[in-house]
Amino acid sequence: MKITLNGQDKEFSDSQNLNDIISQFCKDAQRVIAEVNGEIVRGPQWTDTEIKDGDAIELVNSVGGG
Repeated sequence: MKITLNGQDKEFSDSQNLNDIISQFCKDAQRVIAEVNGEIVRGPQWTDTEIKDGDAIELVNSVGGG
């Protein structure tokens, strides 16, 4: 399965859900904003969001400050 993650092509041998992807590529999942094919996916939905061949995923770490 091939996907685009933050603008880079990635390949996986088996199916993944969004939570799997976030766990592999993000150090602190508590601060991640996830988008799949232009749609924001909220944290509680990550496990139920199956990633398909050709999907485009953007993962952004939110940073607090003042």
